[in-house]
Amino acid sequence: MKLAGSGIMGEQHRSSSKARHMPSISERLKSLGVQLGAERLPEPSKTTRYPIEQVVDGAIQETPYGEVFVVEQVYPQEHRHGLGRLEISAPLDMMAAYARDQRIQESTQDSFAFLDTETTGLAGGSGTYAFMIGVGRFEADGFRLAQFFMRDPIEEPAVLAALDSFLGPANTVVTFNGKSFDVPLLQSRYTSNGAPTPLSELAHLDMLHLARRLWRERLPSRTLGYLEEHILGETRDGEDVPGWMIPQLYFDYLRSGDARPLKGVFYHNAMDILSLAGLTGLAAGMLADPLNEDIQHGEDLVAMGKLYEDLGYLDQAAIILEKSLERELAPELHASTLERLSYLQRRRGDQTASLSLWMQAAAEQHIYAHIEIAKYYEHRVDELEEAQRWTMAALAILNMPGTARFERVRWEEELNHRLRRINRKLGGK
Repeated sequence: MKLAGSGIMGEQHRSSSKARHMPSISERLKSLGVQLGAERLPEPSKTTRYPIEQVVDGAIQETPYGEVFVVEQVYPQEHRHGLGRLEISAPLDMMAAYARDQRIQESTQDSFAFLDTETTGLAGGSGTYAFMIGVGRFEADGFRLAQFFMRDPIEEPAVLAALDSFLGPANTVVTFNGKSFDVPLLQSRYTSNGAPTPLSELAHLDMLHLARRLWRERLPSRTLGYLEEHILGETRDGEDVPGWMIPQLYFDYLRSGDARPLKGVFYHNAMDILSLAGLTGLAAGMLADPLNEDIQHGEDLVAMGKLYEDLGYLDQAAIILEKSLERELAPELHASTLERLSYLQRRRGDQTASLSLWMQAAAEQHIYAHIEIAKYYEHRVDELEEAQRWTMAALAILNMPGTARFERVRWEEELNHRLRRINRKLGGK
């Protein structure tokens, strides 16, 4: 807004009416209803503090290093998280083989601890704090979940001491991306406080990496929230907050003293731990009995067959992959599984099974299968005419109009070289 008398028109008015009284700035502001001076200004509103004790139902726990605020819940044994119960009842030998730690095989359900942190940032390093540490354990009366909350950074030693005590009965810690983030962060916090870390003595199972192996063939995402919904069948309610918001919510709490927005963070953390426990029990059951009729998706069988093979269980892997080919698979996955199984059977020394699979793949015009059949006839049974026929059939497929260029680049030289060698052998007979 321009005040009256300002600008060019104001200059002309002043030059022609100098004798006229001009209102002062103060008078003009008063005429607009603006109060002057501080005596009539309202007092600034005081920020209302909502301590965490008034927001979530928790208790103060005493430690040798001071107090820590703890929220604890016990979920009874019949509690269902999504489609299943919270339990680990299957043998753990395959879980131990995957984690390369035999201590997991020897673990009982009540010696597992499921851990997840909420932090002041995702970068890690000495400037990152775990302001909330959630951890769950199976006990006689159910699944006990404890969340240790740092009301102020000065309480960090007490939080770490409380976690150390809670982990006492555990010999295996389970995390989701904890090998890269949660565990190194907590170890650095213990070191910064001059204390030994209890985590270094525990076996570690990182479910993120196992989930990627088990469900990457079927699901576009393997985040914990996505697995929670699409594998466990659990849906979060509106109280949840996105993970990316959590550090800022904690900083806001430290500045304002208003803990109300953190209620959703406690819910988010609790759901992460429950889902972590649920996925662990489910994965243990799948790997212990991969041919169980409850496993409905062929993609899951393919994933477990690959995992068994990578871990050196070749006979079981072959059975699982054969079973997967009886299920409905996407064409590309079916083709790649057929190829993988054919080479696996050769590794096992079952040449008959390999040849049968190559014949099946050749009927689907897969060039690798033609080459393997040609090798078989050339080198194993010395039937050069058959080797020649299969090689020429592969070249015919390669020269078809619809064949991709990368296929020609990959196979053409090898096939021509093979055909020349076979022809030389035939000519020498």
